[in-house]
Amino acid sequence: MNIEAIIFDSDGTLVDSETLSARVIAGILGDSGAPVSDEQILERFRGCRFAQFAQSLLEDFPVMDIDRFTLEFRTRSMDVFARELKPMRGALELVSGLAMEKCVASNGPRDKIEMCLGVTGLLPYFEDRIASAYEVQSWKPDPGLIVHASSLMGVPVQRCLLIEDSLAGVEAGLAAGVQVVGYRLSDSVQGALSRRVPVISEFEELERMMGRERGSA
Repeated sequence: MNIEAIIFDSDGTLVDSETLSARVIAGILGDSGAPVSDEQILERFRGCRFAQFAQSLLEDFPVMDIDRFTLEFRTRSMDVFARELKPMRGALELVSGLAMEKCVASNGPRDKIEMCLGVTGLLPYFEDRIASAYEVQSWKPDPGLIVHASSLMGVPVQRCLLIEDSLAGVEAGLAAGVQVVGYRLSDSVQGALSRRVPVISEFEELERMMGRERGSA
């Protein structure tokens, strides 16, 4: 792999936040009299722009307005993340051993990204290399966020590798012109992609793809 920098998604790639978020959202709806499973939420939530997800969800479950729902989600999820959030298996080891440029590009707001990375011990490796869609005003699958991430590192897009766990994220990377590796992509997501990409289930596989062993520079 001829790369000079790696762009990581955050939720579901570096940090195990998506299952926690789905539980929080199911709890909010359940408390308002609209029982729904965590799995149903996760299927709709993964990789989506939050505002679009919330609007669609509340059209199906009209239990509150979008502003109240958003506030409830942000408040509850931050509390749950602070207590329970963990890095994805092998993420901290991989990131801490990377000698090349690296960046996080997420559809989430900066305060959430920094909080998640901080709780999991990943923030010191990305403090000045965080691209938030809310700041760029470009949400995956639009390629603008990925292009911005490459510019933060001063590396041409074609020399960047994007690690992503969602359909929207992979499509954003392909549109931006970066190299893409899917992380734990489901069969349905792989089938929906506009172009096939390599897929890994563990970060050790990425290290082998990059032609180096764990812990080497």
